[in-house]
Amino acid sequence: MPEAIVNNVRLYYELHGPADGEVLVLSNGIMMSTASWIYQTRALSKHMRLLLYDCRGMWRSEHPAGPYSMDQHADDLAALLDALDIPKAHIGGISYGSEISMTFALKYPEKTKSLVIIDGVSEVQPFLRAQTYPWKLAAERKDAELLYWTSVTLNFSAEYVKATQAYTTEAIERFSAIDMESFVEMMSAFYNINITDELSKIKCPTLVVIGEADRIKGREYAQRIAEKIENSEYVVVPGAGHALCLDKPDPLNTLLIGFVVKNS
Repeated sequence: MPEAIVNNVRLYYELHGPADGEVLVLSNGIMMSTASWIYQTRALSKHMRLLLYDCRGMWRSEHPAGPYSMDQHADDLAALLDALDIPKAHIGGISYGSEISMTFALKYPEKTKSLVIIDGVSEVQPFLRAQTYPWKLAAERKDAELLYWTSVTLNFSAEYVKATQAYTTEAIERFSAIDMESFVEMMSAFYNINITDELSKIKCPTLVVIGEADRIKGREYAQRIAEKIENSEYVVVPGAGHALCLDKPDPLNTLLIGFVVKNS
């Protein structure tokens, strides 16, 4: 199992694709693991070098005591790139991972070749906090089933939920493996993000992607990010829910390949 010790924390990572390819980093959403990028791994690794990892507190990486912060996650990613001898990369992520990515681009512009923001926010408005606070309560109670049911209809489109309803029991079992204490720390880190006014400092090519049916971090957030970052492209993926990489992988893969190739 490939691991690196960065900032005194053990991080699990995966590298896919040609060793001499352009490197695209994809940081996970808060409930995701590297396995959640399965459709991107298959498609993108034919065209580029793909770096996937679990940030501190997630799955196969170490779960140190909190508090956690986006700055801390960005520092961990910078140290991971250094450990892997990757001086500069295309930096991307989905949801929680996109917030890590924006923070990284602000702190480490010299390491950021381009930026991909999928279903992300640069601040948390009261309605978004109210939508997601039941997740934090479920995690505090260590109730995996409640965490699943309070999140599934917000994370996925109605079409996806219907198509995967036969796997509900399996999904709840996966949620049972989440480290609930670390999840609570990550929720706190998410609620503390407030970088909207700093986004104009990002000068690298940026792709802002949002699912048309995203019920959590909707288009108003994505539009605000795209407006603040001067050199950005804004794309709405038709019919896609919040978990875009699983919900509508094909159009997302096409966007990612085209963007990385164009900015290599």
